[in-house]
Amino acid sequence: MEKLIDQIKQGKVWSIPGGIHPPGQKLQSTTHAIARLPLPDKLVVSLKQHIGANGKLIVEKGQQVLKGQALTKPSGNWSVPVHAPTSGLISDICPMPSAHPSALPELSVIIEPDGEDKWCELHPVSDAKTLSHDELVDIIHQSGIAGMGGAGFPTYVKADTRKAIEFLIVNAVECEPYITADDMLMREHADGIIAGIELMQQLLNPQLTIIGIEDNKPDAIAAMKQAAQHNDSIIVQTVPTVYPSGGEKQLIKLLTGKEVPSGSIPADIGMLVQNVGTLFAVNQAVNEGKPLIERVVTVTGNTIHKQGNVWALLGTEIKHLLDCQGFSPVPQQRVVMGGPMMGFTLPTVRIGVVKTTNCILAPDHQELAEPGDEKACIRCSACADACPASLLPQQLQWFAKSKEYDKLNEHNLFDCIECGACAYVCPSEIPLVQYYRVAKAEIKEQQAEQIKAERAKERFEARKERLEREQEERQNRHKRKPAAKSDGEKQKVADALARVKAKSDDKDSKSAVAAAIARAKAKKQGAELEPDNSEVAKERAARKEQARKYKEQKAQEQGEESVDKDDKKSAVAAAIARAKAKKAAQTAEENPEADTAPKDDKKAAVAAAIARAKAKKAAQATENQTEAEEEATPVDDKKAAVAAAIARAKAKKAAQAAENQTEAEEDSAPVDDKKAAVAAAIARAKAKKAAKEQAQSDDSSQQLDDSSDEADSKPQSDAPESSEDKKKAAVAAAIARAKAKKAAKEQAQSDDSSQQLDDSSDEANSKPQSDVPESSEDKKKAAVAAAIARAKAKKAAKEQAQSDDSSQQLDASSDEANSKPQVDEPESSEDKKKAAVARAIAKAKAKKLQQEGNDKS
Repeated sequence: MEKLIDQIKQGKVWSIPGGIHPPGQKLQSTTHAIARLPLPDKLVVSLKQHIGANGKLIVEKGQQVLKGQALTKPSGNWSVPVHAPTSGLISDICPMPSAHPSALPELSVIIEPDGEDKWCELHPVSDAKTLSHDELVDIIHQSGIAGMGGAGFPTYVKADTRKAIEFLIVNAVECEPYITADDMLMREHADGIIAGIELMQQLLNPQLTIIGIEDNKPDAIAAMKQAAQHNDSIIVQTVPTVYPSGGEKQLIKLLTGKEVPSGSIPADIGMLVQNVGTLFAVNQAVNEGKPLIERVVTVTGNTIHKQGNVWALLGTEIKHLLDCQGFSPVPQQRVVMGGPMMGFTLPTVRIGVVKTTNCILAPDHQELAEPGDEKACIRCSACADACPASLLPQQLQWFAKSKEYDKLNEHNLFDCIECGACAYVCPSEIPLVQYYRVAKAEIKEQQAEQIKAERAKERFEARKERLEREQEERQNRHKRKPAAKSDGEKQKVADALARVKAKSDDKDSKSAVAAAIARAKAKKQGAELEPDNSEVAKERAARKEQARKYKEQKAQEQGEESVDKDDKKSAVAAAIARAKAKKAAQTAEENPEADTAPKDDKKAAVAAAIARAKAKKAAQATENQTEAEEEATPVDDKKAAVAAAIARAKAKKAAQAAENQTEAEEDSAPVDDKKAAVAAAIARAKAKKAAKEQAQSDDSSQQLDDSSDEADSKPQSDAPESSEDKKKAAVAAAIARAKAKKAAKEQAQSDDSSQQLDDSSDEANSKPQSDVPESSEDKKKAAVAAAIARAKAKKAAKEQAQSDDSSQQLDASSDEANSKPQVDEPESSEDKKKAAVARAIAKAKAKKLQQEGNDKS
């Protein structure tokens, strides 16, 4: 450090990268001293003239104010007040155009000067060394001093830094062309500037203070050296004239050789930079008690007749400055606030002077030509060579155009000081600085939105926690705390527990413990034992039992009524089934040719299923009719035996055909069309014959036999039948009726072999029968019918062996009459067994279908 200080004192100056040398154009405004202007007609004092929050307004419309009176008071971070530049009346408080390229309106106080220019009460400090650090900072703060070099950073923030400052850098370079405000201020008020430097030294206590001045300002250099010769810690250092050597980081590099890291501030490396105009304002605030209400402004340009520097009150309209200095506008005149490199064109001259206004430039068209059209970049790298911050302007411009903000941050966009050196040297006339300004604004806006969202999230979470905490407190508030027990109550409880433990060996220990606890609780609460309600409970139970019995009795009566209704429904269903069977038989008799017609598989399967259903219904009807005939007319035992044989043969064949058809349909195997048609015809013929016999059976058996023979013979050939054949057919019909009645009755009753067959058929069909309760009368009839059937079956079995020849002949004749398509082949014992089994299954199924029909009806 000592070596660096020695080098600085010896006058060593370091170099900076880049930089340009535009024409200075400073002599026009330095030939005359700083002038005082007459009071304007009105002053437009903007509330926002610095970086940071606006102050809080403490005046109102129509109020009379004095010169130097505060119009606002600080509120918020980095907030400084503004003061009345002169005495007068506040005519209005409203938004007015701001000193910004956009001229967006900002809240402003409009003052009409009264011409007296009367000061408010001032409080100068006679001896600043007696002030404490905080007192001195507070004076600077309340005086409204902000950086006057261009950024407008609040001075009290820099002065109150808690970091160790090694070097205080005074920026007196003023490198931009046309601007001479600081130069003239140093020439005329060097003592005030040095006094301000000494106040900052008192606050910061730096090791060395360096005043940097370009070598094109010899008069200012001489004046500052003369004013600072009594202070050895202040060094006036001359630096070469190069733009932009007046940048904060560039000046530190020139004077100390140190570089400020990217994203850091000078205070991070022990440096602090102040402008000479700011230091002069600090001196006036402390030693004279004057707030910042005016500043030096350079008014220059070829359209200005009296170019020079003036003391401009804050809020003075630009038009007033131009008019006082002899402004002669040209067509399409431009007025620039600031210098030609970093300034901006004003949209209107009705904008007031602010604390950062250092120059008003009114050039003609030759002096400051209009920029040309933007052309494509030729990648000449001139912009990179001129950049004093060692950035890549061309790359930054590409990223700014494509709005790649992340890459802009990676390439250190915010290190750009917007000096305009890159745009000045660009042969394609690309407005590079404008791209950077727009990109910076958008990035800052995004960051502000992100911060706003984070703060909103924090507020939401804090509110949620507060509500949960309040809810929990409310719940805890409503919880009742148990009352504290007195010593006497505790003793009573302890005595009761002791008595309970003493009786633990007793058989009724549990009830004793319960009684003891109950007595203890009763004594504690001062309550009496509950009354005995056992009698009431018994009466309640008796009433419930009586109600239950009444419900059971009523349900039983309803069940008996439902049984009677079921019997009637069964009878009706049986009558309907007989009528349907008769109609089906008549239909089959009228259309015998259709039975043998070939059909496809699906139609044959449907026809076979219908035929089986009709056969089952007809068998059930035959069984009912046979029972009626048995009761009315006795049948001869011998004829019954013969008829039984014939019926067994017919039932065997019909059941065999139906079983084969059912198995074929269940296996879903393809069936030959011809065979399916034949099987369907056989099944329909047998069903027709059985139904016909049942329908025509009346008192005259001879007429029934004749009609049955005619119905059976229609599907056969047209040959005439003899009288002998008619007699045989009549006998066979009578025998068949008796045998069908007997076989059906035997199957219906509880015979051992037929019962097993019925069970097997029920399992094969997997259809549960309805559990219909039988009445006592039905049970008696069934028992009588079963006894008669067993007696007739025994007798028929004995006579069957004797009448094999006649039975065989009758069977053959009946086979020829019923099924012409089949061949007269002898039946084996195995076929007879299969037929018997199939017959029994068919009868069981018919009975089951009849019962299901009765249940549904």
